Formats: sequence, C-alpha cells, structure tokens
Amino acid sequence: MTGGQVRDAEALAGRFSQMFGALASNVERVIRGKREKVELALVCLLSEGHLLVEDVPGVGKTTLARAISASVEAKWTRIQFTPDLLPSDITGVSIFNQGANAFEFHPGPIFANLVVADEINRGSPKTQSALLEVMEERRVTVEGTPHPVPRPFMVMATQNPVDMDGTYPLPEAQLDRFLMRISMGYPDHRSEVAVLAGAPSGAAIDRLPVVVGVGDVARMVDFAQRLHVAPPLLDYVVRLVASTREHADLRLGASPRASLALLRAARVRAAAAGRAYLVPEDVKSLAVPVLAHRLIVTPEAELRGRSGADVVGEALANVPTPQAAPAGV
Repeated sequence: MTGGQVRDAEALAGRFSQMFGALASNVERVIRGKREKVELALVCLLSEGHLLVEDVPGVGKTTLARAISASVEAKWTRIQFTPDLLPSDITGVSIFNQGANAFEFHPGPIFANLVVADEINRGSPKTQSALLEVMEERRVTVEGTPHPVPRPFMVMATQNPVDMDGTYPLPEAQLDRFLMRISMGYPDHRSEVAVLAGAPSGAAIDRLPVVVGVGDVARMVDFAQRLHVAPPLLDYVVRLVASTREHADLRLGASPRASLALLRAARVRAAAAGRAYLVPEDVKSLAVPVLAHRLIVTPEAELRGRSGADVVGEALANVPTPQAAPAGV
C-alpha cells in the first residue's frame, strides 16, 4: 500500500470506529453494564456471522437482540421456537395461486436482516435443521428453487442452559455455524440499581433512535473484510486453531471454518479500534467466544471439570504470539 492508501484506510477505520461506538452506546441505553457483551454482539453482526446467547432467564438475552435491531434501520423478525414449530414456519411455503395457475412462494420470517431465534433449543431437530442452509449459504431452497435472504443477515439465537425439560441440544453442525457463543451474566450491583431506578421512564427499546442504516452496515462489513493482515498473523490463527485438533482432552477440535470465523471477527475488532490493520490482541481477545463452543471435550476431561474455554486458554498460552508490524504496508 502507498502512503496515500494507508492514510485513506486509516480515515475509513476512524469513521468505522465512530459508528461502532455510537451503535454500542445506543444499545447500552437498554443493556446496562454489559459493554463487552454488546461489543461482541456487534462484532458478530459486522462479521456477517451468527450469535448464540446462552444464559439463564431474565438477564437480557432477547433484549440485546431487540436493541441491536432497533439501532439498525433494518428488518427484523422474531421466531419463538417450540416443539411443534415446523421447518416451513421458518423458511416459508409455496402456495398454489388459482388465478395465476402457478405456485407462489410466500417467504417465512427467516427473510429479514436480523432474525431473533428465541429459545432455539426448544425446536425439534428437524426444525433446527431448517437453519443450516441459510446460516451458511444465506439462501433458502424450497422445492428446488433457491431464495436469497437480504444482506446483512444475522441469526441471534438464545437458549437457557439450565432448564433442559422439553429441549433438544444443538448438534455440532449447528453450533459450528454460530460465529460466537456468549453468556450475558448477571449485572453488577450498580448497573442493576440503575436499571431499577430507570425502569418507569428509562429508554425503552421502541424509543431507541436508529443509528445506522442497512447501507452503512454493508459498507462497514465490506471495509472490515479488506483490512490488511500480516502473514505472521495468518500463520498464528492457523496454529492456534490447529492446536485444538491435537489436544488430548478433546474429541473434536476446531475446523477451518473456525479459522475463517476468527479472522473475520478479528478484522472487525481492529476496525472498531480505529485501526486499518490487525494486531495479535485482536485475535487473542476473540479466541474464546469464537472457538470454545466448537470444541467437544472427552467424557474423562468433562468429569475433571474441563471445558472448551479451558482448552482455548491453554492454546493461547502455548502458541507463540507473533510480533506483527503495526503498519499496513
């Protein structure tokens, strides 16, 4: 890159950072004291990935999804997963039009920019599988005809890890399609007091102002994925992910899809920080939410209390961190 190109990229990164910060601050008007979780969700959105929010009831999982959709001038839908939900209730159906003497496709709620899949693990395996194609290929095939979904497209799914009655665990193929899995956690004392104090007159979701439009989001996505990545950092991502495939505590390590997901998310984090290039910390800070849910721990290791997050933590400690040049040239 020439000096002029570097300056242009830095200016665009600064603009990206401003818009990212405005989005996060807007969502924080509803989700108090969870800036890190809000930023992770926005990184997921701008990486064109999907987010799984796993936590106990009442900590703001669905509220986070609604606040993001309210902050972006985009179409959003909510699908309440239940055991009797059918795949066609998600994707849509073809109905015969007698006047036109032809079948017409009536799109389902999946055809939106942001789809909230509430309590996804309450849907049957057959219904869950209806999301596999659209989450990977961003299209739905009905009766042999592909129908693309709009861009940007993101599935934000929620699930309760405690209540297991009437639930169906997500299969590995489904989990691997989520760019990140995060947990909201309980708010700290000060934030919870602020929530109570502002409950009657606080910023309701339906009163949140729109911060960015669909076109802005598409441009932010395109810019982030063009950020310079030094070869040592590409090598670092591959070594980090590959180390999980050889770990004794795992039955299944992370796939090449995980490498791509980690790199996409790291690019967005770099742009959100106002940089036009990546540094190792961009990768390291996102490794656990991007990789941990894709790993399957052996039964023996699980009995010892080991988790996918522990394995990723070991990988971060053991794989040498590169000294990447800070210039995008």
